[in-house]
Amino acid sequence: MSFPLTSSALEAEETIPDKYTCEGKNISPPLSWQGVPEDAQSLALVCEDPDAPSGIFTHWLLYNIPTTRYDLPENVPPHITLDWGGAQGRNDFGDVGYGGPCPPRGETHRYYFRLYALDQELDLSPGLTRDQFFSAVEGHVLDRGDLMGRYRRS
Repeated sequence: MSFPLTSSALEAEETIPDKYTCEGKNISPPLSWQGVPEDAQSLALVCEDPDAPSGIFTHWLLYNIPTTRYDLPENVPPHITLDWGGAQGRNDFGDVGYGGPCPPRGETHRYYFRLYALDQELDLSPGLTRDQFFSAVEGHVLDRGDLMGRYRRS
């Protein structure tokens, strides 16, 4: 179960450029995908750091992405709802939208971008949390695309 999730700014399993981290502009990287199941009704994106000292740290929740989209531009604005129909949740920094990698100095962490193909749109208010998101998608994931990058602060 998997379809390709890629970025023109990041090679799989390579270092995430500073531009997309707390040491740079802290903006979201461009992402693209293909091969979403035909019966998908919406897409959802999560970016997480499983290496955080406190456990899984969520950097981005974006959901109700229309299945007619095949990419996200660089620097998705930090708005609860987006002009093209998506909605964003709260990251573990407490903000809406993307919050880039910012691990403790000297540690290399992995950051997983996961795009979920869902069999429904999520009937949830914008600004949800990770727990609310995963409760809502349970039993509704048709497929998933993954892209992992690494980052170490200087």
